[in-house]
Amino acid sequence: MADDRSTSELGRAVQEVSERASLLVREEIELAKAEMTEKVTKLLKGAVVGIVASIFAVAALIYLIHSLSWGIFALLSDDINFVWVGYLIAGGLLLLLGGLAAFLALRFVKGGTPPKPAMAIEEAQLIKQTVQSSRPAKPIGTGGRTESSDPVERAEARS
Repeated sequence: MADDRSTSELGRAVQEVSERASLLVREEIELAKAEMTEKVTKLLKGAVVGIVASIFAVAALIYLIHSLSWGIFALLSDDINFVWVGYLIAGGLLLLLGGLAAFLALRFVKGGTPPKPAMAIEEAQLIKQTVQSSRPAKPIGTGGRTESSDPVERAEARS
């Protein structure tokens, strides 16, 4: 009779462990989805705002560059044969501004990349460490690094 009771308790324990493991996996997948959605949303917002800004900037620049070029020409010379100097200087200024804009766009895009679920990966590594050892792992910062609670394992990892 005692064997039947311990067998059923063991069976319930195994079933409970299985259910909890399944729940953990589902929660990790949800966390990864949430992180990916957040990062992709940031990337899309940055791209859309950049495109809209570029359209308005190009429309305004057409008129401004033409005016600037003629203004530089008027300051430098009265001879119509040297109008190209004004356009050359304006083109150089445009290249400088384009480089600055490209630098800013790169910084914005890097803010959302790489789109990987860092928190979900770190949590999965903590779970793996906990399941593999008799003591749970402790997180040590971001990036998915963990430190074992077992002093022997910590000493082995450092050496």
